[in-house]
Amino acid sequence: MRIPDLLPSALIGAVASARSMTPMAALAAAHVAGRETPGRLRLLTHPLFTAGALAMGVGELLGDKMKSAPDRTVFPGLLARVMSAGIAGSALAPHGRERTGAGMAVATAVPLAYATLAARKRAMRAIGQTRSGLIEDALIVGAGAAIVAWAVCRRR
Repeated sequence: MRIPDLLPSALIGAVASARSMTPMAALAAAHVAGRETPGRLRLLTHPLFTAGALAMGVGELLGDKMKSAPDRTVFPGLLARVMSAGIAGSALAPHGRERTGAGMAVATAVPLAYATLAARKRAMRAIGQTRSGLIEDALIVGAGAAIVAWAVCRRR
């Protein structure tokens, strides 16, 4: 096992640091497209997971623009990031290394949640909440989709 084999897990943890539901939505989209992840998780193939993950991904993107949206570093936000990063990191890790991938993703997501929050607050002061949120959405959703696509293509 080489360290680069766990790079998709670490990168999806970085995505979870900014948008907790995007890793799950990206995995669900891959499943809808008929792609299999390297790590084996039965949860990912369940239709309820797929529908729920896609809905929660969209809901988070909409909710983030609200003035009442809580910081991503409050306990529920961090917990969502830990769970999402762990599941996605496990799914993107090589078969048999799912636990290591989960740990790598969580270890990336939690500290980066503080860094991405600081960056977002700076952007909000400079260009406003909605505009900064839309830019962050584009970057994070694009990164999540690219990371999952890369990981499932590497599997072949």
